[in-house]
Amino acid sequence: MSISGTAVALPGIGADTHAGAAPLQWVVNAFNVAFACFTLVWGSVADVVGRVRAFAAGAAVYAVASLASALASGVLLLDAARALAGIGGAAIFSCGAAILSTVYEGPARAKAFALFGTVAGVGIAVGPSLSGVLLQTVSWRWVFALHAVALAVVLLAVPVIARAVPPTPRTGAKIDVPGSAVFVVAMVLLTTAIVQGSQWGWGSAGVLGLFAGAVVALAVFGSVEKRRQHPLLDLGLLRNRRFLALCLVPVAGSFGFVTMLTYLPTYLTEVTGRGTGAAGLIMVLLTAPMLVFPLLAAKLVARGVSALTIIYVSLAALVVGDVALTVFGPDVSVAVVALPMIVTGAGMALAAGLVDGQALALVDPAKAGMAAGFLNTLRLGSEAVAVALYGSVLTTLTASRSYDSAFHLVLWGLAAICLVLGLVVFALMGGRGAAESGADLQKGLD
Repeated sequence: MSISGTAVALPGIGADTHAGAAPLQWVVNAFNVAFACFTLVWGSVADVVGRVRAFAAGAAVYAVASLASALASGVLLLDAARALAGIGGAAIFSCGAAILSTVYEGPARAKAFALFGTVAGVGIAVGPSLSGVLLQTVSWRWVFALHAVALAVVLLAVPVIARAVPPTPRTGAKIDVPGSAVFVVAMVLLTTAIVQGSQWGWGSAGVLGLFAGAVVALAVFGSVEKRRQHPLLDLGLLRNRRFLALCLVPVAGSFGFVTMLTYLPTYLTEVTGRGTGAAGLIMVLLTAPMLVFPLLAAKLVARGVSALTIIYVSLAALVVGDVALTVFGPDVSVAVVALPMIVTGAGMALAAGLVDGQALALVDPAKAGMAAGFLNTLRLGSEAVAVALYGSVLTTLTASRSYDSAFHLVLWGLAAICLVLGLVVFALMGGRGAAESGADLQKGLD
């Protein structure tokens, strides 16, 4: 809801604060950039100071930032508060996944992560509608006030969580301050370049300078990490082919699903002529699978279906769904596009939560926070890349053809990207030996 719900509130915020387009868009961008930059940092910190402690700190930061957002007197203060909320949100996401991985084992872990994915799906499906209701009945400020209330409830539950989480200390480990600082700088430069690319121009001096700075900072980060006794990111983690493969699954979801979640409503209003309310109802076909399929995937795993098989099915569904969405046209009926939208949503939903549990099962429990942070950095970073790239390509194509034609070309491109990522995942998992890898993953659940 922090992302999708806030986007719905932008017109109301703009009217109230008289903000320009750029600072108004950074109400969303500031949260996304901060979230992506600090996810790995919080995950690694959680392994050192304790996951519950880091989770509670992040929830407190998020709650304070949400309250500050609700009370902000101007858009710049709101942007700053949203950036602070992104920092807190990164802790909740990384530390929450690490806590689930620590507390649950076997089939219970699959169910826990399935519920994790379902709750995220609830936010995706309900967030925009709930924000719309709040905008119509009270004010945009209540969108953020509701966040603060929800997080206050979470903080009250922290003692209960603490009793359930066994201690997993990394003896003698220290927070990697130099590595964290360099990594955050690199991610700020990279994500800002991606976010601003479509506005400034991908070939502009500003964007190219940001990308160059990010490359330099990442090179420095790699050099620093090799010298650290307790690094922010254990580079050996990246040599685990199966872990890396599973981390790429959410990247496919970013291109195949998140882009549609972001831009399909515009197509529905601009090309098919539907109103925003009708477009919102149609979008339920895309988001509803997020409420059902994560738990369905967990039940299938509990009954003996290989988790890896389900993940492969999810990747195939993203490819097939994006290709099938090319049936969209100016006069197409909802009945025709319903199945393609459901299939695309299922492609995202089947792996939601499941892939997190499978990836963390392959990692030393003492480094679960670091692993969760890396996984979610790829997830959030790829969402920013996918959405920005989609917007840039669509803008370029619409200069020489109709919006409808451009939309269809981009869909084929998204399907191709998902197919390539699926093949890379298959290769990293061992190709023909993937069945054996799937059996190994299944053992982690039994």
